[in-house]
Amino acid sequence: METEKRLEKLLDITDGSICPNCLGRKFSDILPGPGNVKRAESLIETFKLKKSTVECKICKGILEDLEKTADYVEEKIKKLNLEFSTILVGSRLPENLLSADEKINEILNIEVESIKKEINRELGKILKKRFNCGVDFENPDIVVKVDFRKSKPRVWIQINPLFIEGRYRKLVRGIPQTKWPCRECKGRGCPRCNFTGKMYPTSVEELVAEPALKATQGSRSKFHGAGREDVDVRMLGRGRPFVLEIKEPKIRKINLKKISDEINKSAKGKIQVLDLKFSNRNRKVEIKTSSSYKIYKAKVKLKDKIEPSALEKLKSLNLIKQRTPKRVAHRRADKIRKRRVIDIRWNIIDSRTFEVILKTEGGLYIKELISGDDGRTKPSVSEILNTSAECIELDVLEVG
Repeated sequence: METEKRLEKLLDITDGSICPNCLGRKFSDILPGPGNVKRAESLIETFKLKKSTVECKICKGILEDLEKTADYVEEKIKKLNLEFSTILVGSRLPENLLSADEKINEILNIEVESIKKEINRELGKILKKRFNCGVDFENPDIVVKVDFRKSKPRVWIQINPLFIEGRYRKLVRGIPQTKWPCRECKGRGCPRCNFTGKMYPTSVEELVAEPALKATQGSRSKFHGAGREDVDVRMLGRGRPFVLEIKEPKIRKINLKKISDEINKSAKGKIQVLDLKFSNRNRKVEIKTSSSYKIYKAKVKLKDKIEPSALEKLKSLNLIKQRTPKRVAHRRADKIRKRRVIDIRWNIIDSRTFEVILKTEGGLYIKELISGDDGRTKPSVSEILNTSAECIELDVLEVG
């Protein structure tokens, strides 16, 4: 009786002009499927209904024309020459269509799937079959967006980024991690930067990204590192974790071993990449907060000669209170950070020079730990040894 009463009301509201999808959807809470079309067929057979031959008053023919809409989508995808494995569909519908559909639900006193959700799902099914791909609601390769607010649907394709994770070793000094725009011209090009727009000829980011961009036909890239070392600091050991984000890649199935070999060959000994693998969006955030410790090797030059036994005082370096160093104060919040020195070892070179191996918590500025930064870092090597100390060479050996 409930089904029959609802059906009478629905046919009265729509004057019988209703497509199978919309008919079945209005009974999805009380009739079994599978799918709304099957529900509609069951209703038509049970109540001897005539199939409507005019445009549906609820969806305005959108659901019945989805194959044609899929033609527009297919044409767009093929024009872009995209390679993808997963897809997600989104849509924009006329406000009056959405409100009218909700109004019918209120009159019938029912809670069923929205018309927008059905359109997205049914178009997704058609595209999944045409392209032999999967549907991914979290991280699809592409998102198909269809605007039904005009007489002819308009289609946009959002190409989601490709993420490649790995580690890099920086084997020479004088290379920044990321592209550094010229301070004078802000990247436009001027005599100071020899019209390159850059402070340095290349960077780790550019050396890694260029072969990957070429292989994927991406539009641009973004480099996400687990921290960064200074321009004059080498990154040795197993390397620093990073995620390379390729924007709008047309090709996603690439040989990472081949890419790795190409990067290392073209870098000509400046950098080396290791352990490249496909990754995901979440990793670019995770690697920025995952460094629990770091190991450094620093060469220290002292103003005064000291006895070797005096270096034993360095073992007292433990909890360090470090105000944001002057050299990075323009780009870092001015605050006091507390970090620990976990372990310290040294090797004497001469009476005013020694090499120190430091294991510290992530986020401790090592150059300032050595110099003291005019009292902004306490305690420091300079303070403990009671003489000015300078870091003249620094290498990162491990990012934990």
